[in-house]
Amino acid sequence: MCARGREVVVTVKTELVDVNETRKNVHVEIPQEIVDAEIERHARDYSRRARIPGFRPGKAPARVVKARFKEQILHDVAHELIPPAVDEALRERGLEALDTPDIRDVTVEEGRPLTFTASFDTLPPFEPGDYASIALRRRSAAVSEDAVAQALQRLRERAARYEPVEGRGVDHGDTVTLDLRRTDPSGRTETHPGVNVELGAPGNPPGFDEQLLGLEPGAEKRFTIRYPADYGIKELAGVDVEYAVSVKALKRRRLPELDDELAKDLGEFESLEQLRARVRQDLEREARQAADRELRADLLKQLAARLPFEVPASLVERELDRRMEEFARRLAEQQVDPSRVGIDWGAFRENQRAAAREAVAAMLVIDEVARRERLEVEQGELDREIERYAEALGRTPAAVRAELDKEGGTSRLRAGLRREKAIAFLLSRATIAAEP
Repeated sequence: MCARGREVVVTVKTELVDVNETRKNVHVEIPQEIVDAEIERHARDYSRRARIPGFRPGKAPARVVKARFKEQILHDVAHELIPPAVDEALRERGLEALDTPDIRDVTVEEGRPLTFTASFDTLPPFEPGDYASIALRRRSAAVSEDAVAQALQRLRERAARYEPVEGRGVDHGDTVTLDLRRTDPSGRTETHPGVNVELGAPGNPPGFDEQLLGLEPGAEKRFTIRYPADYGIKELAGVDVEYAVSVKALKRRRLPELDDELAKDLGEFESLEQLRARVRQDLEREARQAADRELRADLLKQLAARLPFEVPASLVERELDRRMEEFARRLAEQQVDPSRVGIDWGAFRENQRAAAREAVAAMLVIDEVARRERLEVEQGELDREIERYAEALGRTPAAVRAELDKEGGTSRLRAGLRREKAIAFLLSRATIAAEP
């Protein structure tokens, strides 16, 4: 056993307890002579450094130093001896901890052995099963004429123009520009000047559109809306809200004709047929990508079911942490403060637990396949992935590589590429049927 670079030869007594297939407890005992020698060494260090009233520096008796700094000395001894003892205990048993072991029940005292329990997760050996027995079905990537027509209609709607309406009041389908004041039952008022409201939009309050019908620019109106008892927003369900509106302008959305002119307006198309062909091509590519994602998801689900033991809790918690961080990062990218969105983060985490457990189980099987098949990532493959990543970020490969090295991301990137190799390997061995 080694402590702070000093080689200490010691026989550590250990007792292994199997909590379950993956969770282990190791009870460790470090002999008294080793503990006492470390206590003496730390006491000498404190004697040289500490100022004790009535004694010159370095001249205080060991018993005085030990009594005055007992807690600190025992803490330092435990901190010094426990990590290498854990490493030796794991080596002795041929075990590898998935994470830093939890240390508990520490007993350290002069004249007695140091004892503690290390609790940790590990992976038992297992068989990933016959690859050829994996049966998958690839969804058809065919695109119907209806799907093409719907996509073209969406392009028409995005290219719509708003034309002013004069000489009449508000009608169904109009977009009304108005100043709006809203007062809730508590008397709290919100003012929203110059908002646009499209009549018929699904997000409009119930009964709101009917109150605007017939109003002309310059008109003002006050009205109260009672929200239904089963309204989706709990705070508004079954309450009365007062509105005051002042109409500023009316507009009507005009859809362009689906013709060659629209195709030219939308880009590098000379005709509607060229646009139609591009739409079909894009839809087919999206359909293929969706089919690939479904195939992959089915593969991962089947692999997860092949894990013959319960997923270690520490790995599930780590995956949950990753999912929480990823979700918060996406919110931040959308300029949303994660702390102010009103999410019950505890409930959100628990809702993710089953999916996290399945994802970890699949990755454990994939890692075992990669190990058995000796799948490795060449340096050239890693370099090309970094170059693609740098190009997407608009940065130099050298800068991205330096950042990855600094944050330990290179090993994670290599592990991810190795898993992708294993997934490709499994797909090449699986039986894949195509849907008609």
